Amino acid sequence: MKNSVLVMMAILPFTLLLTGLNGCAGGGYEGGIPSPEPMPAPAPMEPDVDKSWESSEESYPGDEVTIPSERMIVRNGNISLVVEDVTGARDEIEQLAARLGGWVVDSNIYGEAEEMRGWISIRVDSDKFDQALAELRALAVRVSSESTSTKDITEEYVDLQSRLKNAEATEAQYLALLERAEEVDDILSIYNALSGIRYEIEQIKGRIQYLEQTAAMSLISVDLTPAVSLGPLVSPGWSASETLNSAIRGLTTFGQGLGTAFIWIGILSPIWGTIIGVTYWRRRRKRNQQVS
Repeated sequence: MKNSVLVMMAILPFTLLLTGLNGCAGGGYEGGIPSPEPMPAPAPMEPDVDKSWESSEESYPGDEVTIPSERMIVRNGNISLVVEDVTGARDEIEQLAARLGGWVVDSNIYGEAEEMRGWISIRVDSDKFDQALAELRALAVRVSSESTSTKDITEEYVDLQSRLKNAEATEAQYLALLERAEEVDDILSIYNALSGIRYEIEQIKGRIQYLEQTAAMSLISVDLTPAVSLGPLVSPGWSASETLNSAIRGLTTFGQGLGTAFIWIGILSPIWGTIIGVTYWRRRRKRNQQVS
């Protein structure tokens, strides 16, 4: 019994893989290769009529995974606003998100007085994405920049659904093996395999849920800048007397450095004086020889 259970566990993944490949190839049959059947008489040709309206969903041949009738599109936006009051604009954006059925992801206000700046990120219903951008523009004195992006996640979503279906089928097969297992080693092996496949199922479900929420709720990031940003005419802590004292200290330091340089030159004068004298004497002697 132990050997038979282990063999079945070993060939189970390959069986599911071959079943999936046969299904994708259009073979929705069971029990091996069917015997050939007589070719039916050709039916009369029908006029070429577009019947795409008859079904809002498409199915993969050989399985039950369906493609959504509408593409799953993730829409995100970034907008920079110049506003009269940064704090007030932040509060209005929070109210805007709540009114459109969304929420605030995060926000931050920094700086003081006229130098105050901030940013806020919100999620709103994808169907109200354009409305949210229009209302954000209305809050600003002017719009410094604006950008939007879209990403089609339909293919990934359908692929995850197919993987989930196969993983759940594998789980069902392991459960069937567990009911027939009698040896402790067989039961422990099946439990370990079940733990792995259930972990995979939870990961796939989590990713599917994330894609659904991301496609349903758009993310908009808003930068807030004050309309008037004039700094003080005089820097805080500036003092004329302290500036004068700094200038005097600088002049004194320069004089000390210059005096130190002259002292070193005087002390080393025998050395560099001798070098200069010998060099001058040799050049003069060479010049006299050329003249004579």
